Amino acid sequence: MTNAARQDVPEVRRPVALVTGVGRSVSIGAGVASRLARSGWDIAFTYWTPYDDRMPWGAEAGAPEAMARALAEHGARTAAVEADLAEPSAAERVFDEVERRLGGVTALVMCHCESVDSGLLDTTVESFDRHFAVNARAPWLLIREYGRRFRGTPGTGRVISLTSDHTVGNLPYGASKGALDRITLAAAHELAPLGVTANVVNPGPVDTGWMDDTIREQVLRGTPLGRMGTPQDTAHLVGFLCSAQGQWINGQLLKSNGGLGS
Repeated sequence: MTNAARQDVPEVRRPVALVTGVGRSVSIGAGVASRLARSGWDIAFTYWTPYDDRMPWGAEAGAPEAMARALAEHGARTAAVEADLAEPSAAERVFDEVERRLGGVTALVMCHCESVDSGLLDTTVESFDRHFAVNARAPWLLIREYGRRFRGTPGTGRVISLTSDHTVGNLPYGASKGALDRITLAAAHELAPLGVTANVVNPGPVDTGWMDDTIREQVLRGTPLGRMGTPQDTAHLVGFLCSAQGQWINGQLLKSNGGLGS
């Protein structure tokens, strides 16, 4: 093909996926972003360093920049946006920034969370409210912003939320994730006229730095496949749901947990 002929070939635009919760390279969000980049998506991602700072694993220095470089190796344009999703204005600001840098969002994949262990009797009101702000209100606002702005081809739009069924000893996390499930499943119906599917994925316990030896042993004993789940395990399912082959799956809560507890 001559250079002149090449210039006549229109550039194929990669669709844009917005993945939240990509603050560390070992996170599920990072695995999802990498999988989608390899599948031909441009990637916008959010992170919130102060959350990692106050958690036992700590923040990973330079992680957003390293993630952007890794995604670019797969041909993806990237946009990293630091945002405290507990702020009601964050969703609109994130979408404004992503659209300015990459264009309209085709897939919204929500991997972010607030997760601080506490039970029924010792959870504080402040902690309860923050869990619901991050894990339930923020997804609603992100989905709402997505639905208001989506202009993609019907059948291509995707909303995917990561959930959990853990409650004992982790009450505000589990309760707020239960609310997230209902919000996402409502989107499966309310966004259907746009040709958008919405599903919830429960990845089970994936060790991204929060497990101790006791928890790890319990998980291994309870998993028929006899191994730990990985971010890539979740990413493979998300990648399928975002593909053309996944467009008939809608309004589902899917377990991708190796049979844990079955």
